[in-house]
Amino acid sequence: MLIPLKKAAIDDLIPAVATGSQYAYYWGGFSTFLKNLFISFIGVILFWLLGLPFGAAGDNLSLIFRLIAGLYWLWSPVYWASVRNSRCRRYRYLAFWRGKVLDTYITEEVVKEESAIDRLGRLVLVENRRRLFHVEVGDKDGFRATVVAPVRRIYKAVQPGDTVEAILLTNDPDFWEINLITEIYVPRRQIWVGDYPYLRRDVFLAIRQELARIYRPPSK
Repeated sequence: MLIPLKKAAIDDLIPAVATGSQYAYYWGGFSTFLKNLFISFIGVILFWLLGLPFGAAGDNLSLIFRLIAGLYWLWSPVYWASVRNSRCRRYRYLAFWRGKVLDTYITEEVVKEESAIDRLGRLVLVENRRRLFHVEVGDKDGFRATVVAPVRRIYKAVQPGDTVEAILLTNDPDFWEINLITEIYVPRRQIWVGDYPYLRRDVFLAIRQELARIYRPPSK
């Protein structure tokens, strides 16, 4: 089932400014925090050096940029999430979609390769891998898509045949070509599956309830 929505709905579903869950996504783990902290440190040093040749006037301007750079670790998740949201908001058409889970499976991908020395003094290649959960979804009209997310224990509950719902984004008014499928919602399990939390979930749930009221089959 595909129900086109008004373009204005995307403003509520995918806000211009990052939500809390989107901020958490780009905040990442401890390694990401250290990387952003290092960028902040380099930025502070760089702007301090650039301000030195200009004396007191340059130092005042440099101070402003040093404060901005020094807080990069804090504001960068908001920035990167907002950039990603803005790309989604450029799509001209969106629709509420309902289909079925066709299949689920788990794969592994290499995140990073690095060299290390083993106990015998030999140089070995160490692969850092992560496990990914794949959900193949589709409907009776022939639409097929695969949603991929890092493995979580709760995803074990998702089974072939489960109903799934999502928002589809495209520049094609006839929806023959789908550019993006958001994270999927499995109503029966009350589980969300996806890598990035595109949607304001409270808004999505409100929309699905309204659509259920409108398209509910008439009682006999």
